[in-house]
Amino acid sequence: MTATLALPPLSALELREAVRTARPYDRARLDRVLRMDASHGRVEVQASASWQSLATRLQCDWGASWRGMPDIGQSVAENVCGPDGRPMVHHIEALTLVTPDGELRRACRESNRDLFALAVGGQGLFGALYSVTLRLESLARAAAEAAPAESLRLGSEGPARALHLLVPPACLDAFIAEVRARCDEWRIAIDGIEVRRALADEETFLRWAGREYAGVRLDLAQPATLGGTVRTTQLRRELIDIAIAHGGGFPIACTPEATRAQAEACYPKLKAFLAEKRRFDPSGKLDNAWFRHHVSLLGRESSDSRWNQPAA
Repeated sequence: MTATLALPPLSALELREAVRTARPYDRARLDRVLRMDASHGRVEVQASASWQSLATRLQCDWGASWRGMPDIGQSVAENVCGPDGRPMVHHIEALTLVTPDGELRRACRESNRDLFALAVGGQGLFGALYSVTLRLESLARAAAEAAPAESLRLGSEGPARALHLLVPPACLDAFIAEVRARCDEWRIAIDGIEVRRALADEETFLRWAGREYAGVRLDLAQPATLGGTVRTTQLRRELIDIAIAHGGGFPIACTPEATRAQAEACYPKLKAFLAEKRRFDPSGKLDNAWFRHHVSLLGRESSDSRWNQPAA
């Protein structure tokens, strides 16, 4: 039996050359712990490392609390909430990334502050992330103060697709009641509901939680027919409207069905964010589906048209 050889780590120099020449690179090779600074409680880890592998390497007992999270780089790109509800930016000391001009830059709250605020939660559009320096005490506290999700499985059959929404905690019960009534009207089943705490972010440019929210995941039945898909899309947009009406919104990283009006209502800095992306990357080296979708979304004319709601 032939042994599988481990891939060599990707160096910062290789990553710079890949970005400069617009060549693809194997992101999986960015999976190493680079340095540990015990005296200052900091660890620098490459972008594709998992939370579990980091905890194992550091011999920490908080790895289980971070299980199920995206890898560290994706967690930065989406500014996800940790197990205690605090956004990822809270746990970051600094980033090292290759910007579109091919330069390796370090960004933190004191140096390259604007780049730091754009890159955390920036959907990977402001540079190829090489490494993240994390605060160990903050990670351990997040695990110690972990707030488990509240889940309700309703047991409908067939495929389901998640819709993520945000509502003020005080409005949660009223919001859930209205959601269930609206889904009943559309005769589309809710397979499950999960609620997690999401605390405020005051540091990133495209912040999705400017205050404390209850993050609500709705698993909605996904019909197999084209007509059913159209109906479900309209329902999902109506549920986003309900969240907005309750003073909430949606996480922009994972809600592509949101309309232009909804995106602009919840993210008034979205246009400025896309303009900053073009300023940092005038040649368009960094591109992904999220960026193309939102450029297209803001380029469309606003429309008040709606699919007709089905008769009861």
